[in-house]
Amino acid sequence: MMRTDRKTAATLAVPLAATMAVAAVLAGVAGAGAAQASQVSPAADRGVAPSACRPANHLAKIAAEPANSAGHRHYRVTLTAPRGYESCELAGSPADVRFSNHGSDSGIAAGRYGDQKTVVTFGHGHPVHFDVQVPNDGTGKPADGASFTLRAPEGLIPGTSFAEGALTVAAGTLIGPVQRGA
Repeated sequence: MMRTDRKTAATLAVPLAATMAVAAVLAGVAGAGAAQASQVSPAADRGVAPSACRPANHLAKIAAEPANSAGHRHYRVTLTAPRGYESCELAGSPADVRFSNHGSDSGIAAGRYGDQKTVVTFGHGHPVHFDVQVPNDGTGKPADGASFTLRAPEGLIPGTSFAEGALTVAAGTLIGPVQRGA
């Protein structure tokens, strides 16, 4: 049987108390950091990732499509979301669509066409796209980008999204509804 005298017990107790005090301080710092993080991101508190529908959380590219209707050129705007963002629902054609070339507004405002009520899911692994239909009447203006506001079933999603890619736009340009797939 091991015997411990008072001097040995006191010698062991001091480092143990110091170690426990350091651990308590570190736990307090970690707790404060977690509290601060939950104030910055309420979604983190619930375990939910930020929405892929927010403009900062997705990528958009413009590409020419083969013409499939007489008198029009078509371009596809494809939206993709990286990993780490929560899927969301979109419906209808984007709003407030504007086209620019080297940062200058083209002056062309787009209308919309097609079913505005069909809901599609957008997120990582679930890309979506919409069509840009441009009259092919010889009056087009070059553009290298578009800005737009996405629509959810319940209304507009705050913020402006941007897509890059070469296209030609003209008066009478129409935007189709968001559809599944790239």
